[in-house]
Amino acid sequence: MASIARCLRAVRPSTLSRLSQTPRVQPNWRTTSVRAFSASPIRDIRKYTKDHEWIDLNADQTAGVIGISEYAAEELGDVVYVELPEEGKELVAGDTLGAVESVKSAADINSPIACTVTAANGSLEDKPGTINQVPEDDSHGGGWIAKVTVGEQGRKDFESLMDLEEYKAFTGSEEH
Repeated sequence: MASIARCLRAVRPSTLSRLSQTPRVQPNWRTTSVRAFSASPIRDIRKYTKDHEWIDLNADQTAGVIGISEYAAEELGDVVYVELPEEGKELVAGDTLGAVESVKSAADINSPIACTVTAANGSLEDKPGTINQVPEDDSHGGGWIAKVTVGEQGRKDFESLMDLEEYKAFTGSEEH
């Protein structure tokens, strides 16, 4: 077996001169412009409650993500504490999922639909202000509150929630 030192020996000058004399072969094909392929991900279905929570359901409506709306985050001000739900907690629509405290006030976060909590966003314990920065972001670094599984009752509850246009009209009115 060859040692590393032998493998790293300097190349002899005679070898270098032979390499420099070898003609370079140019490819006979031309590079053409390549069209990039991209696909838009299937967007989760997002709906809102009158209490300013949102829920995204996946395409088959079996799992979702819950958080508070941008409107609620702005109204709360700087969030300083978030109480997260316990994993495995079963909820019906309207049950308290958690709570947020800000420099202005404190508010409960209610479950928009019947569901079971599968995960909570633990990063909010260390950085509760994430809710103010990206309240409706359900990615790894976003301000979502909980991930949930959804059953038949949850799917029925989901149908009664507001879509984005209805929610914008609701927040623009004086009913909230």
